[in-house]
Amino acid sequence: MLRWLVVSAAILAGPALAQDRAQTLADIKSELGQLMAEFTALKGETVASGASGGSFGAGDVLQRMDAIEAELMRLTARAEEIELRLNRVVTDGTNRIGDMEYRLCEATEGCDPANVPETPALGGDAGATPAPAVAAAPAAASDAGPELAMGEQADFDRAKGVLGSGDFRSAADLFATFAQSYPGGPLSQEAAFLRGEALGQTGDTAGAARAYLDAFSGKPEGSFAAESLLKLGQALGDLGQIPDACVTLAEVPNRFPGTIHAANADLSRQGLGCQ
Repeated sequence: MLRWLVVSAAILAGPALAQDRAQTLADIKSELGQLMAEFTALKGETVASGASGGSFGAGDVLQRMDAIEAELMRLTARAEEIELRLNRVVTDGTNRIGDMEYRLCEATEGCDPANVPETPALGGDAGATPAPAVAAAPAAASDAGPELAMGEQADFDRAKGVLGSGDFRSAADLFATFAQSYPGGPLSQEAAFLRGEALGQTGDTAGAARAYLDAFSGKPEGSFAAESLLKLGQALGDLGQIPDACVTLAEVPNRFPGTIHAANADLSRQGLGCQ
């Protein structure tokens, strides 16, 4: 229990760290622009001073220009270093996803690996020309993303139907199998969330909490992220993990302000006596 709660805390902090890194790069580029503008202005000032025969003021300007130029070089090198690291992460992640899609196609009846489209780069270019699609079931309207693998929609609908029939244990098992068969698919977050719902109905609160954590961590900005985070916090409260529940519930309004889930998280925090 403690181990996966620590993992939960790390996941909650992960997106914030990623935002910090992105903001750092943005700040560096902004500062570069400001310094370049100041450098250009000083250069014009130096030219004007030189035209009048030079002065002590011109010497001060030249010193400032040297300092700014040195800072420009440092910031440029830093920005290039960060972008190089980001590019390595994107390349490695894209290659891993491509390999997974290829192996999934090999294991899917009727799918020809030779026709698997090239995997778009992570965080892809919106202006890029899309690759030809492999014949597959229609994509889910609720979640934008890669096309569904063959049989993915049917397996999801079957599990959802079992859940609707009230056979919660079988539904939980079907959603678990679905997660293993279609990792990272367009329906994976909803499937993990519904598995949490099914496990909660069987009384397996700890299992439900893990499923909600999977749903949130798999896509922290997805359509089921807010409710998954809310249900995770409530499940932790039911398990008696009050401090962790309070921290998790507080993240809901922080990440999803103004939503019904944020309001419900505040009510849950009040019920738990969170400070």
